[in-house]
Amino acid sequence: MTNSIGDMLQARAFLIIGSNTTEQHPIIGLQIKRAVRRNGAKLILADPRKIELAQFATIHLQHEGGTDIPLLNGLAYVILDENLQDDEFIATRTENFEAWRKVVEQYPPDEVSKITGVPVDDIVAAARMYATNKPAAILYAMGITQHIVGHYNVTALANLAMLTGNVGVPGGGVNPLRGQNNVQGACDVGCLPNVYPGYQKVTDEEVRAKFANFHSNEQPPAKVGLTVIEMMNAMLEGKVRAMYIMGENPALSDPDSNHVRRCLEACEFLVVNEIFLSETAQMADVVLPAAASVEKDGTYTNTERRIQLAHKALDPPGQAKPDWQILCELAKRMGAPEDEWSYSHPSEIMEEIAAVSPIYGGIRYERLEPVGLQWPCWAPEHGGTPILHVGRFTRGLGYFTPVHHQPADELPDDEYPFMLTTGRLLQHWHTGTMTRRVGGLDYLVPEELVEINPIDAEKLGIEDGDWIRVSSRRGEVVARAHVFDRPRPGLVFMTFHFAEALGNVLTNAALDPIAKIPEYKVCAVKVEKLDSPPE
Repeated sequence: MTNSIGDMLQARAFLIIGSNTTEQHPIIGLQIKRAVRRNGAKLILADPRKIELAQFATIHLQHEGGTDIPLLNGLAYVILDENLQDDEFIATRTENFEAWRKVVEQYPPDEVSKITGVPVDDIVAAARMYATNKPAAILYAMGITQHIVGHYNVTALANLAMLTGNVGVPGGGVNPLRGQNNVQGACDVGCLPNVYPGYQKVTDEEVRAKFANFHSNEQPPAKVGLTVIEMMNAMLEGKVRAMYIMGENPALSDPDSNHVRRCLEACEFLVVNEIFLSETAQMADVVLPAAASVEKDGTYTNTERRIQLAHKALDPPGQAKPDWQILCELAKRMGAPEDEWSYSHPSEIMEEIAAVSPIYGGIRYERLEPVGLQWPCWAPEHGGTPILHVGRFTRGLGYFTPVHHQPADELPDDEYPFMLTTGRLLQHWHTGTMTRRVGGLDYLVPEELVEINPIDAEKLGIEDGDWIRVSSRRGEVVARAHVFDRPRPGLVFMTFHFAEALGNVLTNAALDPIAKIPEYKVCAVKVEKLDSPPE
């Protein structure tokens, strides 16, 4: 996030797109509700489903899945056409504006309406609302990124924020809501195939030399690694022969899960580091028992870039150990120098991170009580950075990037006439590895329910609670139907919480060529009523 969670109460308007905020980020959802109810902030919601936030929205843009870019370009068109842009911000803090403008001029509201299904009047009203109520904050999540154009979707949002001068100011910004509690921290410290800790590129010779000198090793190659989906495919091709998985359940969470299971089965040696025997762990050659969050000390870096301390409350059961201890023991048994892998506490690891990652340069455990610090925190005397890009962008001038609409990799047709999108529910989390072991939560939502619009259900003779089969080119799932008007007509919604009726059996693993993120949010399916329950 460019801004902070508490900063949202200063926003006069929100544009929320691709985020079911109240169910997936309920604390932030409460902040948004408070800003709307108490402070009178305007809420523009762009979502193909009538999620809970639609009840609080001033305008709900219920656009067709996979049409985010034309919608965002259409908003920019109206802002420019009505001269609502921030000319001073554009002139002093950005570049490439005219080239971008030429592309945006190809997206007038009437054409955008044809592509997205959103009425022209709503497009115009939303554009005016976002541009004239400053500061305005953009919030997005995986509904924006999990497309073959996810990278360009995010770029389109950045363009819109720069157009209106809503960057580097309290209550504004472009704010991605991260999908897991420490995914921000994992990315920060190099758990990506193209960067070292602190987002230092592996292709930069000076960066490689720096890390080689720090660790007294040979300089690593200037080669970008593989992403998760690429690694899975490489296993099936015999190019990746072993895999170590920590706290992840790709047998359920990755798209086209039947294919993923074939890849995992083809892996010669699979190690899973887990707190429970997940579906992926059940396929492993070796399972290493890990300590849960309350059983270890450490830090988490949350969605607003805040590094926070976690304190051990319980001893881990049996042979379970914190992840860092497991990794140290493995490294030493594989011949790593004993003195380099003999940390006594995770605070020592944080000091090493600070030594190699400039954005964490000032982070020390003793500085993180009681509320943590937000990176970049450059030095021990630096107070952290609540708002990014104040006064200038990291690259100097913000760059307007022209982006065009590109249809999803797979769209509905005569054989598969519906569009499927996937997501999560408030009561469960990800693949249910933890939440489905909680009796109260499983009582509230014990099974998968496929959301289908009443108009579509009537055409298919489906009633609420009926058993249905949902099929794609990759597999099929049998579950009960939940008939109501949350999804727009032509759209069905499923989760990936339930192994016995897994939405990711159906999803498409087509990748964004830049970000390499799979297109979970759009694929073509058919829906059929079953005459009798499954055996």
